[in-house]
Order: sequence, then C-alpha cells, then structure tokens
Amino acid sequence: MFPAAAASPNRYIIGKIASIRMEFTVSEQALDLLVIGGGSGGLACAQRAAEYGAKAAVVESQRLGGTCVNGGCVPKKVMWNAAHVAAALDDAEHYGFGVPRAGHDWAALKAKRDAYVARLNAIYERNLAAKGVEYVAGHARCVDARTVEVNGRRLSARHVVLATGGAPIVPALPGAEFGITSDGFFALEHRPRRAAIIGSGYVACELAGAFHGLGTAVELFIRKARVLNHFDEMLGVALMREMRAQGVVIHEHVAPAAVRQTDGLKTLIAADGREFAGFDCLMWAVGRTPNVGDLGLDRTGVELDGDGFIVTDGFQDTNVEGVHAIGDVTGRAALTPVAIAAGRRLSDRLFGGKHGRRLQYDMIPTVVFTHPPIGTVGLGEAEARARHGAAIKVYVAGFVGMYYAVTVRKPRTQMKLVCLGPEEKIIGCHIIGDGADEMLQGFAVAIRMGATKSDFDDTIAIHPTSAEELVTMR
Repeated sequence: MFPAAAASPNRYIIGKIASIRMEFTVSEQALDLLVIGGGSGGLACAQRAAEYGAKAAVVESQRLGGTCVNGGCVPKKVMWNAAHVAAALDDAEHYGFGVPRAGHDWAALKAKRDAYVARLNAIYERNLAAKGVEYVAGHARCVDARTVEVNGRRLSARHVVLATGGAPIVPALPGAEFGITSDGFFALEHRPRRAAIIGSGYVACELAGAFHGLGTAVELFIRKARVLNHFDEMLGVALMREMRAQGVVIHEHVAPAAVRQTDGLKTLIAADGREFAGFDCLMWAVGRTPNVGDLGLDRTGVELDGDGFIVTDGFQDTNVEGVHAIGDVTGRAALTPVAIAAGRRLSDRLFGGKHGRRLQYDMIPTVVFTHPPIGTVGLGEAEARARHGAAIKVYVAGFVGMYYAVTVRKPRTQMKLVCLGPEEKIIGCHIIGDGADEMLQGFAVAIRMGATKSDFDDTIAIHPTSAEELVTMR
C-alpha cells in the first residue's frame, strides 16, 4: 500500500527520490566554516563566524569546552579556591575566630565541581544552537584538505579550522603507566595521602599547591635548579621559597628513569640511581603534545613542526589554502584566552571584512594559580637584557602584605618592572603574592598601551593594598 497522500505510485517514488537526494545534500553540504575541535578557541571561532552570517559547524569527539573547561582552567580554579579557603581557615584564629578544622571532603568537592563543569558543557551546546552553529558529536578524520568524515557523514567547507588542542604527555619510561596526568588528577575520587609530582612548569606547581593545601603530603621533582624556567627568574625562586615554607618538599636535579609499583605504592627511580618511595599517587606534569595523530592530516598536506604542532603564520593560516589552525595545537602561547582571541580574529578576517585582523602574540598577560599566585606580562629581566642590553632598567619591591600582619605565616610578595630606554617604557611586569591574579589585568592594559614608569609614578596609589607598590617603586 502507498500512503494516502501519494496520488500515484510514480509520484510516491519521485517523492522518495527527492527526499533521499535532499538527505544526501544535507550530509554532503559545503559549509562556509568547519571547525574541528570544540574547545574554547574552536567555539569562539565558529560563533563569531555565525554572527557574520557564515554557515558554520563544530565537530567534537569529547565534551564541549576542551581542556580549559573539562580538565584545566575551570576545575583547577575550583581546587585552587578550595586550597585558598583551607589557608584562610588556618589564619582565622589569628583574627580572633575559633574555627574548628574537621578535615576536607574531597569527594563532595569533586561532585560539586563535576556538576559545575557539566552545566558549562550544556551551556556551550545551547550557545551553539542559539547562534545557528551545527554541533556534530563525533571524531573527524580528514578526507582531503577541505573535507572530513564524521560518523559516516562527510562535511566540506570553504574554510577548515583545526582546533584540536593538546594532551598531557606520559613519558616513554618503564613503569610510567603507573602514574597519572592532570587528567587523572581531576578524576581522583579521593585525596591521596602522599603524592609525587614530576615537572617544573605551571601545571606541576599549581596542582602541587592544590594537593598540599587540601592535606596531601607533596614532593615535587624537577630536572633543574628551579621551577617555572620560562618565567622571570624572580618568580620561580620566590615560588620555591614559599612552597618550601608551606611544607612542600622539592627535589632538584632529578631526571626520572623509571617507576616501580609495589602493593599500590609507587617508587620513582632517578637516572642517577636514587629512589624515592612510598607514594600512593605519582603524577606526570612534563608538558603537552598536540592532538593530531588520528586526524588524517597526511591527506591534507598540512605542515607540522618537529614536535608535531601545526605550523601557522601570523594570520593562523597553514601552508594549505583555506586551512587554518588555532589554540594549543599550534604550540604557541597555550592559554585559553589566546585561543579565543585567535579564533575570533580569524573569523573577523575571513567573514567580517577585517582583512588585517590577527592576534599579536607579544605582551600576553597570564596568571599561575599557585599559592601564592603569580601574574606576569611581557619580557622577563634576562630576556629583556639579552635583547636590549644596557637600555634596560629594573625596579623591584618586596614586602609582607598587610593581611599577614597578625598571622603566624609571613609569605612575601615580590614585584618587578622591566623598563626600556630613557623614557622607561614598561616592557615587563612580574608579581608573586596574594592578589596578583586580579591586579595584573588592569596593569596589563596600561602596559600594552605603552605605559612608562613615569605614568605609573604619576598614578595615585590605592592604600592600603599590595597593588599600590607597583606605582610607588623607587
């Protein structure tokens, strides 16, 4: 039987053919923009393009939001906040409060943190729908430079943006699989008793602070003499001083060679034969690698550098016309706001008629959420002197913040301004201490606009604050 709506068998068959053709067209349709990767940068790029009227789609195989939302900035800041609250509880008695400490419920915090992240995932999906951006859940593999296949469906676009991000590295060492990474940190259901963290970068230092602040005995293993080697030296030296004062054990000049596990406890074996035993958690924080291995980029001709990152020019273009890349997968300034800014500027240029629009990768402010936090923008002193020699003048300040006037612990805040030339243009600002995370943003605006030391000097200080020291340095 044919449906009543069909006047004849022939009309029914013709209608079915048209329907099939329409379905095929939808699955094969050419888009204006196809973004592979639904992290912060990819989402920002697609939504900005849609605002200009472009037909855009985002393909993502994991949860929307990328590393930042699911295994980075957002859950990390929750853990930083928790450790900050723990420190405040310790200080409370010195301000006259009798606050009992009854321990910390890691599992309860994780449940609330995970629920918050899930709400953000849902918000991102709703935002895509509101902007008219198609969300395709699945893993994309390149058929050619402008076409991908997802769940058996092919999508083509005039412009393809690769925004697949990165993943934490597990080193190729015997027993390395007994350790976790930052992803594993956020999956922990219970707080470890004793943790070994291998790494000296900001991820290692941030998660060491979160562990320690919530009661885990932490030992940090670094290859060189200090942490944060890519930051101004003052920051790394000061952070190590404060971490040790808090009780974090830092082992310098340790090159990991292997991990051994016995009865659930891990032993780190160093290249020089030293062994460090008794850890119920061992975490690798030794860098990140780009997510490109299973994209099928060999079918596109897109160039990769020696570390596997996608090579881009100043406009986020790859060597293949119409193919672009943004965010961590490019290996440049792996920060969420950078990926967002690069994605939006790319769509401004491609679809908004702003032909010279691009991200400038200099003078990028960033914060390290350690305890105490660090804020930094511009050149460190050593890099500035290497570039400009005697034209550099440096101003420094160090003090104990007023909050600690009545407490037992006395962490020091340190600040540095790096100035260039006779006009003393500020080309670097580096802060470690309470409030550094919030105060840096405003100063970064001024510095990016070309502020000089005299501009800072002529600004009236806000008293009593730590930030006032930046405009009263001599």
